[in-house]
Amino acid sequence: MSTTATDVVVIGGGPAGATCSTLIAQKGHRVRLFERDRFPRFHIGESLIPETYWTLKRLNMLEKMKKSAFVVKCSVQFVSQSGRVSEPFYFTDHNPHECSQTWQVLRSEFDELMLNNAAEHGVQVEQGVRVREVIWDGDRACGVRIQHEDGREEDVHSRVVVDASGQSTLIGSRLKIMDKDPDLKKGAVWTYWKGAFRDPGRDAGATMVIQTPGKKGWFWYIPLHNDIVSVGIVRAFDELFAGNREHEEIYNEEVENCAEVKRRVAFGARCDKFYATKDYSYKAKQWAGNGWVLVGDAHGFLDPLYSSGVLLALKSGELAADAVGDALSSGNLSGEALGHWGPSFREGMDRMRRLVCEYYDGFSFGAFVKKHPDYKGHLTDLLIGALWKEGVGDVFPLMDAMRAEMAAAEA
Repeated sequence: MSTTATDVVVIGGGPAGATCSTLIAQKGHRVRLFERDRFPRFHIGESLIPETYWTLKRLNMLEKMKKSAFVVKCSVQFVSQSGRVSEPFYFTDHNPHECSQTWQVLRSEFDELMLNNAAEHGVQVEQGVRVREVIWDGDRACGVRIQHEDGREEDVHSRVVVDASGQSTLIGSRLKIMDKDPDLKKGAVWTYWKGAFRDPGRDAGATMVIQTPGKKGWFWYIPLHNDIVSVGIVRAFDELFAGNREHEEIYNEEVENCAEVKRRVAFGARCDKFYATKDYSYKAKQWAGNGWVLVGDAHGFLDPLYSSGVLLALKSGELAADAVGDALSSGNLSGEALGHWGPSFREGMDRMRRLVCEYYDGFSFGAFVKKHPDYKGHLTDLLIGALWKEGVGDVFPLMDAMRAEMAAAEA
């Protein structure tokens, strides 16, 4: 077995790993990134929100995105359980800046662009390499043992290990620090349609959130390039997967019961298999330790409702990269130094979680804006991903007061 050394090891080449490794390499540090698969590879999570712009800018990714075939996303639209379609929610109406235009991405292509961008910035990207285990010296992570495709093993020593291994969360699983969300116990079944209906003009790239009758769940409807639309149902997983039914049967029944989705997909034909996931909301109790840090889905995942997944991956990768860079320069590789960004990041993550939970609990954001028109901008900032902007959390005490008033009126 051979032994080598580098400054930083990054486990996983998804958006969080690619972001973190790129920004560390930009500061002149040696980074080796190990990705188990060979890209392109399939992944769900196709809709970006505007706040991703700023991290993509730091990564020098914006021109690549503009030149890509990805569908431009200018808005979000909501459909109620009764089929009432809202006015499109245009991001530029709130902030007339380039950052208010974002994209619907095919993740296999987007993730490969990100990973290639990391290599262009000096990251030593190695695909088809499995990280067998993290190497520890007491409670300090000091490298990884990897296995190449030809079976050859190698110990790679490093000053810092960044775990961006996704939901498998190598370090998080070993340390048993992952907590499932007690409230967001959801599941999803989805597939892809060729030629399904999409709105004309600048609404052609809109993400649609389509509520099902009885508010039992909701569909995402995401237009991608090549005339493909991603369509998935989200519901409480114990209801969605009740009866041990096939995914196709579950999906078709949900489509049949939702008139707006049924109308839209009737224009096209299904062009892929059925996919499913369940009980996917979780977060780590600890996001950093001596010589290690968790980013992206290895850190936690909320819910697909407001398309926050890629934003949280990029943002955690960015914040962790800045902390790792500072730690390498100072020589302080403690958990405190590597994870000092965590509380602020979690505050933003919790704000998004609150919006997700309010939606599932039936809170009327329309009624809230009518009652508090001066706070429409705050709510808009949260929905476009400006989760860390000063003052955006001021909406939550007002939501609490509104809920209390509603409860008192019903008593």
